[in-house]
Amino acid sequence: MTRIVLATRNAGKIAELRRILDGVEVVGLEEFPQAPDVPETESTFAGNALLKARAIAAHTGLPAVADDSGLCVDALNGMPGVLSARWSGRLGSATGDKDRANLELVLDQIADVAPGLRGAHFACAAALVLPDGTERVVEGRMTGQLIDAPRGTGGFGYDPIFVPDGESRTSAELSPEEKDAISHRGKAFRVLAEILPEVLATGSV
Repeated sequence: MTRIVLATRNAGKIAELRRILDGVEVVGLEEFPQAPDVPETESTFAGNALLKARAIAAHTGLPAVADDSGLCVDALNGMPGVLSARWSGRLGSATGDKDRANLELVLDQIADVAPGLRGAHFACAAALVLPDGTERVVEGRMTGQLIDAPRGTGGFGYDPIFVPDGESRTSAELSPEEKDAISHRGKAFRVLAEILPEVLATGSV
């Protein structure tokens, strides 16, 4: 069985990729405690995903998958975007709950935006890098609307304030399987699953 390293210590992301990639052994960075922490210094999701996947493939000698994703709010000109995980800056670090601080800052920033103008989307870029330098990047998107107060206890990040198109529930109120079926990351990972056999066959693993 092919072994692939997902460049994260986020158990939720690892479980998600395992559900989608049948016949592939997916491990996270918990199995590689000396793996480097790679700063997300690029200006695009794809650029950040490639930075992480390249570093982890080089460190482990195994095929590596990394993703970068974020919330893009229409009323904020596409922000927080690639800054989604650190949108609240030092405030988030000081509170000890970055997810909550990020979410509350976005809610504050759109407080005066009418409900019909609260369009947003989640974007994800997933990169696959083989030790021989072979690279592929795929993308996924989930569109929807933001609400004015969090709902639901599932998911993470901005999920409690995001209602996907066609849904009345927030992403945080969906089951993991329901979210996988429509999420930006689920879409990107499924495309990755489709191209994975060909990439592994043509590259040197």
